[in-house]
Amino acid sequence: MTKKILNQLMFIFLAAIVVLGVIYVVLPTEPTTIQTTQLGLKKFSSGEDLLEALEDARNKGGFVDAVMEIATSPTSFKTFTGTMAIQESSSGDTTYSKTNIQVEGVDEADIIKTDGKYIYLIAKNKLIIAEAYPEEDAKIIYEESLGEQFSPQELFIHEDRLLVFGNTFQKYNTPLGKNTNEIAHSRYPRSTLTVKLYDISDKEDPELLRTADFEGRYLTSRKINDDVYFVVNNYPRYSKNPTICEEVVPKFREDSETFEPIAKCTNIGYIEDVEARNFITLAAISITNEDQEIKKETILGNGQNVYASLNSIYIAQSQYGYGLEKLDEENREKTIVTKFRLDKGDIDYFATGEVPGTILNQFSMDEHDNHFRIATTKGNVWSDKKSSNNVYVLNSNLNVVGELEDLAPGERIYSVRFMGKKGYVVTFKKVDPLFVIDLANPNNPTVLGKLKIPGYSDYLHPYDENHIIGIGKDTVEAEENLKDQRNLDFAWYQGIKMAVFDVSDVENPIELHKVVIGDRGTNSEALRNHKAFLFDREKNLLVIPITLAEIKGEKTSDNQHGEYTFQGAYVFDLTLNNGFQLKGKISHYDDDQAYKKSGYYFSGESSIRRSLFIEDVLYTLSDSRLQLNDLDDLEKLKVLKFEEKEEKNKESNLGKPVIIN
Repeated sequence: MTKKILNQLMFIFLAAIVVLGVIYVVLPTEPTTIQTTQLGLKKFSSGEDLLEALEDARNKGGFVDAVMEIATSPTSFKTFTGTMAIQESSSGDTTYSKTNIQVEGVDEADIIKTDGKYIYLIAKNKLIIAEAYPEEDAKIIYEESLGEQFSPQELFIHEDRLLVFGNTFQKYNTPLGKNTNEIAHSRYPRSTLTVKLYDISDKEDPELLRTADFEGRYLTSRKINDDVYFVVNNYPRYSKNPTICEEVVPKFREDSETFEPIAKCTNIGYIEDVEARNFITLAAISITNEDQEIKKETILGNGQNVYASLNSIYIAQSQYGYGLEKLDEENREKTIVTKFRLDKGDIDYFATGEVPGTILNQFSMDEHDNHFRIATTKGNVWSDKKSSNNVYVLNSNLNVVGELEDLAPGERIYSVRFMGKKGYVVTFKKVDPLFVIDLANPNNPTVLGKLKIPGYSDYLHPYDENHIIGIGKDTVEAEENLKDQRNLDFAWYQGIKMAVFDVSDVENPIELHKVVIGDRGTNSEALRNHKAFLFDREKNLLVIPITLAEIKGEKTSDNQHGEYTFQGAYVFDLTLNNGFQLKGKISHYDDDQAYKKSGYYFSGESSIRRSLFIEDVLYTLSDSRLQLNDLDDLEKLKVLKFEEKEEKNKESNLGKPVIIN
């Protein structure tokens, strides 16, 4: 071997030693704070690291309960035809309405459901089952409280199974775990989500199959086939000097008196750049197999809205960044979206992305052709710096591929609806601009046209491919002297406004029909909850609950509040030719005493909240009754009143105090 070759080998050997030395110096000798799983969801390497993250978030603003909603996405145009609410019964000869949802195949829990013969509902803190059709046989066949401490919230039905979600509020007066030195929040009420699965083969005597308790508050849920996915929000149980991580994380139990940590601290996920203020648990339960394990994925974050398509769940987390010095003013306000894949009850992390601004509600998000669309507002309408509204398109890995920014500067988003390759955004400050957005090219979303009219829409519902129903409030612009006095440019809300928008000419959308109901003070649950909105295009039927306020005598000012004169369901015949034709009104109040006794606000157990139909019978629900009316002439057919006296509670885990031992 020559001297030259020996020198080359020596050089390579020395270089290798240097490289290995650099690697040894760069790589940490101790475990890093956060480790990454195979799919990329970051996990805490120790309980101490999780406690440190919580303490850091606490020092920057404390803990707050996050408010979450699950939204679902249209995957094909048939979702928007207006007939998706219709279903045939198993016998194939009965049609009935279903819960107003966004995506075919993804059901949403509600306080009332029907299978075309029976109606299942929650009222007066009870589970109630009524034999509903045919109407001459209608009667209540089951009415039971589910526990003194239990407040049922929503339910699902699936063949001969029924699933109920509810909250239990209890004070913890015992140690919150095995370490008796750690007593956190012992004097403060905590909430527990209880999930109850029933066999309802015998409608008069449902059999309780399964009970599971999650420490935290029920947020929302979705059913895909026979799997139900739900979200639980929980803020940390925080003692003065927590030293044991398991004492802080949420607890869970099933068929047991003792709660245990829902997961090991090192199995709790963490989304990077999200303030660690809350625990969010995504869970899945089979509605047909009571022996199947409940799958759970718990992450640390401050989630506010959740979106579910047929195959994925997205958690949208608002990030305001207060107290985070690393974020400049421009980047403080943003939304971080985390995507989880769904597969027959399994929940697996997939990707995380972010966009500027914050979202309004579930309709601000959508999934279409392997792309995720999201509409946000950045800034405050009343601040010196003008707010802006934006639409972003992200690919399947949640990387932004298209953006449309600075819509209606100085206003904020009031409603959004994505429909296939188009999107519709309503903003508002004084007038209601309806923007028609082209999303055919995900890399280049553009404005096709816009319409400016008085008022605004809180909810947009497809009539067909070229027409949209909007429901919101009418408005009147404030007088100039008043705007000068307040140094604000604003408008006064008036009565409920519904409109049909024609968007067939996308560059020139028009308001085809409109109707204004009542005066200032008139309200509807449909403004806040799309499940209170019943529409069927085949029947030309539109039903919404209305609390009517009317000004008696001369109107003296635009901000004058009307007196309450009616509460119930407004039933419209709606067609493109004739617009909104009021067929009649249905009330569960038998006289006007409730209106005379009302003050500035109106409420009562006989206020109608929901409506549905089976064949040609309209059913309306309040906390006092289920009422049947003929759909043709609205003649009252039957009233099924709920019992005033609480029934003796059946054997149930929910009747027992929720104490964590």
